[in-house]
Parts: sequence; C-alpha cells; structure tokens
Amino acid sequence: MKRKLLLTGMLLWLLTTTVGAQTQAFTIDTISDEVFARMQGRSFPEGCTVKREDLRYLRLLHRNADDSICQGEMVCHKSIAQDLVEIFQKLYEAHYPIERMRLIDDYDADDEASMSDNNSSCFCFRTVDGTKTLSNHARGLAVDINTLYNPYVRNRNGRLLISPDGAKPYVDRSKDFKYKIVEGDLCHRLFLEHGFRWGGSWSTMKDYQHFEKPNK
Repeated sequence: MKRKLLLTGMLLWLLTTTVGAQTQAFTIDTISDEVFARMQGRSFPEGCTVKREDLRYLRLLHRNADDSICQGEMVCHKSIAQDLVEIFQKLYEAHYPIERMRLIDDYDADDEASMSDNNSSCFCFRTVDGTKTLSNHARGLAVDINTLYNPYVRNRNGRLLISPDGAKPYVDRSKDFKYKIVEGDLCHRLFLEHGFRWGGSWSTMKDYQHFEKPNK
C-alpha cells in the first residue's frame, strides 16, 4: 500500500513538474544583456533604428517531425509577443512540427544559412533582398516558419528565383513532404486569426514560410 502511494505521489510530482516546465517555456522577457550581446553586430547591427526596449525575447517549446520536444527561442517586436506565445503554444499542443527555432544570430544573421537549416525566426534588422526597403523582419513584425521546406519563390525576367538555394524540391506545392505549410492548416489559421498575412497567398511572388503583421 505504501509503495502504491509512493508511486502515485511520484507520478503526480512528475506531471506537475512537466506542466510547470512547459508553462515556463512559453515566456516573454525584455532583451537581457546576455541576449543583446549575441545580437549586437548581427541581427542588431550598428545603425539599427529599432529600439532595444521595443523588442522582446521569447522562449517557446515546439515539436519536430519526430515529435521530439525542443526548446526554442525568438526575438520579436513587443506588439506581437503575446500573439506569438499563443500561436506557438497551440502549435505545440497540437503536435504541429517545427524543426528548429534559434536566433538568427547563431547564423551570424545570415538569412540564407538560417533558411537552409530550416530554422524558424523573426527579428533581423535588414532590407528586403535587392532593395533599400526595410523588411518587416527588421521591425520584428514578421516570422518565417520551417524555411527550407517553405521557400521564397519569384519569377524575375523569366528566371525563377528560389530562396534558400537548396529548396527547389519544395517549390512544387502539390507534392507531399514534411514541414510543409498549406492554406488552411493549423499554422496558417492561427497566424491569420491573430491578424497576420501569409506570403504564400501573394500573387506576384510566393513566400510560403512568411507571416507578417501589418505595421501600425
């Protein structure tokens, strides 16, 4: 009897601890000195016009395609921080697969390297490729999800541009493959419910990985 009570107590303790750890993993914080040191000269370069105090550091649990639990992190604008916590917590609870979620600073703010690694990220102070216009990523208002399998595709002067470079096998959206975002799936629905726009619905180009919140 005592052994049964002990085992029951241990199971309850494990359950409580696990739930507590998961709750702590969906958190919003200001940018600490430690995190800012990782960002400086990378996603937060010299001359960055976004204020550090307007950014938030998120800790987010997610599951990969093998359903393994992973600890993720993301920097975003404070205005969408709560949106992202709610979205990613629901994706986690639904076992929606996201392979990797690291700060782009771990890739020296190299967008191509981050995308090629199928990394999901948000803030990076940069311009739109080939322009002088600031990207919504520069404001921390855009999120890219499962980037290798959901590429950016554009036809320029008869030439198909695909980013990242290794994403050509995933341009054909009629094919079935892991980590693919499709219209109407849970990821797409949650972001739209929170007021984001999806790059996969654009007409002049397709950015299947990309969700952005209109700048107010």
